Amino acid sequence: MAKSDKNAAIAELTDKFRESGAAVLTEYRGLTVAQLTNLRNELREHATYAVVKNTLTERAAAEAGVTAFDGQLVGPSAIAFVTGDPVEAAKKLRDFSKANPLLVIKGGVLDGKPLSAEEITKLASLESREVLLAKLAGAMNASLSKAVYLFAAPLSQAARAVDALRAKVETEGPAAPAAEAPAAADADSTTDVAEGGDES
Repeated sequence: MAKSDKNAAIAELTDKFRESGAAVLTEYRGLTVAQLTNLRNELREHATYAVVKNTLTERAAAEAGVTAFDGQLVGPSAIAFVTGDPVEAAKKLRDFSKANPLLVIKGGVLDGKPLSAEEITKLASLESREVLLAKLAGAMNASLSKAVYLFAAPLSQAARAVDALRAKVETEGPAAPAAEAPAAADADSTTDVAEGGDES
């Protein structure tokens, strides 16, 4: 490979390391081209899977500040550069390696922190971002519904009390005018007595 081609390849790998939230190093010795194509298709939504040259990748990783692959770049290597959900990418790699044991997960890096093969397997057992967000949204929705109920309860109780009072008034009739009628009659009789006293 010409020096200019090597430099271009290193620059491209460096950019991939910098643009990826995570990267997983694998060894694919013994896998067919069809199997590798299948793995690429499986990962497409969350990562790009690239066969790499070890010496160029070492230089690119160093330029990108990635030390997770130091000493691991031996044998036929390929890296999943994760730009989507790292949990989903880890699940795809784990499931593929179970079905195709020739794929060996060697290690990785997540947000600049090195991951062992065991840690990648643990990452794959986590729930995806979408599932966690859905659960969070469900919990928040339940809390909001509870809050709405708590705020609405006193208002609905007050509304029921007002309705009950209105119904009582409608059935019994207004109490105040009935009470005023005898008082008015008393006032009239008092006036008559007063007038009769003047005449005598």
